[in-house]
Amino acid sequence: MNHTHPPVLIVGAGPAGLVAALTLLQNGIPVRIIEQDTKPRIGQRGPGIFPRSLELFNFLGVSDVNDMGKPFPCIRGYKFGVAEHTHTELVVPRTQNTPSIPFNVPKLIGQQLLDVILRRHLDKLSCSVEFGTELRSFKQSDEGVTAALAKKQGDDEILETFDAKWMIGADGGKSTVRKQLGVMFPGEAMAEFRIVTGDICLAGPGLDRTYWHRFGDLNDKCVSLRPTDEVGEDGWHFFILGRDIDMTKLSQNEELIFETIALLSPMEITFNKIVCASEYRCVVSLLCVCASLSVSFRANVRMVDKFSDGRVFLAGDAAHVHSPTGGQGLNSSVQDAFNLSWKLALVEKGLADKSLLETYNEERLPIITEMLEVTTSILKRAMTAGGTDAWRTTLLYMLGIHCRFSSIVLDEFSMPVEGKPINTYRILDETELEAGDRAPDAPKLLHVQPGESDLMTLFSLYRPWRHTVVVFVPSPTDATPILAALEPYDKHIVQSAVILPSSAPATPVASPADFVLLDQGDHAFSAYLVEATQTRVFVIRPDGVIGAIVHGAEGVKKYFSRIFRDI
Repeated sequence: MNHTHPPVLIVGAGPAGLVAALTLLQNGIPVRIIEQDTKPRIGQRGPGIFPRSLELFNFLGVSDVNDMGKPFPCIRGYKFGVAEHTHTELVVPRTQNTPSIPFNVPKLIGQQLLDVILRRHLDKLSCSVEFGTELRSFKQSDEGVTAALAKKQGDDEILETFDAKWMIGADGGKSTVRKQLGVMFPGEAMAEFRIVTGDICLAGPGLDRTYWHRFGDLNDKCVSLRPTDEVGEDGWHFFILGRDIDMTKLSQNEELIFETIALLSPMEITFNKIVCASEYRCVVSLLCVCASLSVSFRANVRMVDKFSDGRVFLAGDAAHVHSPTGGQGLNSSVQDAFNLSWKLALVEKGLADKSLLETYNEERLPIITEMLEVTTSILKRAMTAGGTDAWRTTLLYMLGIHCRFSSIVLDEFSMPVEGKPINTYRILDETELEAGDRAPDAPKLLHVQPGESDLMTLFSLYRPWRHTVVVFVPSPTDATPILAALEPYDKHIVQSAVILPSSAPATPVASPADFVLLDQGDHAFSAYLVEATQTRVFVIRPDGVIGAIVHGAEGVKKYFSRIFRDI
């Protein structure tokens, strides 16, 4: 690999671009990541991080997101002109961590802080975002992509031509990459949903900072104030909604924002400053969801008809924009980036055929289509009922999202049913598990190889640069033929873990496996729905998805034949 000339150009340094860069770098693939803005953007924007994304950040070694994020506070609701709150409601369901779901509590962390965290991890890998660098145009061929860049230096502009083998467009809803790629991005502005949102510093004796305060209703006029220490001790994230409010004028006038909040809130408030404010508009998709919406209300959504063309890929808002309700946008964006990047890394290393990259579009397109339907439905209900009751579902935790339909997953225990709906967006059902599903965690696994006595979790094994073959067997000898089938594969890209039931002796086991783990609490056998007397093999992909569930060695070979070149 040429470390002085990175093979991958990433356009856009929001969460999607940063996660793509971090995933590729951890796979040993150098990247160049550019950002048109001259300095990091400020503001909370999409602050809700849901459990599936927290798991992916854990696989990337970015535990800071979960550690620094705050649980969702309860909402205190008020009617206009009433200083006393009328009710309290949950924003998301109350959930607790479990052995199989160790990140089951959604967290709030502003995008400004999230970006800082991700850039710090890039710095550790000797990669920095190039701010003030704009993509002007590009051309691609069978061999690579030639990008025309413009870099700002004070009042001057330096033009540059950069040759890359691959390019990822993560440059937001107004994506230059998407526009020049020429993919369809259908949508039509109909009845618009508009808000002004941002961060503000204010104080009020009646504003308890343990609550998220909402004055009015979402179906009429509303102001929302959520406390956030990321902005300061008097910091709040706000949004203002109103059918007869000039949102464009409001977003550009600090004093008018103060006046509007004061008018819609009966509290005595002292305003200090506006940190940032912007207008948000949603635009509706004729492709995905319009047919299901009433005449009186239509949400705004856009989505590409394909996520890639040749050597150029789209991720995050560059590929899909939609209602902020449900908090799925940023989460979907980082999951786009993770799905793409482990595959791109294998292709760039020459370990996988370029055809593997076609599964990025194959897997993400149905998931994002259903995600847009979910967020639109939530927005419709919020605007009709005036509250956030539609948020209170673990569907939004994204743990039940699957790609069972993917051409590269293999399940020898589940027979496909012709004509059965894909239903990629579903609530997690822990009583069923198929290839293409999220891989569960399991704690208290005792490492019983000679000289080892550590307690481990399955999640501690899953990383973005390798597949993990998890072999459930009654005894170590039952794993021998399966482990023999793994000998041709580099241990850096394929590792093995033998899982023994709690009934097995807790004595040292010599084995060619990378790990031999005793399931002391029966958490692994339970989560993976395996009986102690059974042999069953799970191949976990670098993105924490179950790539295969097979009987033994032949199934493992068959799965890897779909991923790797001939070995």
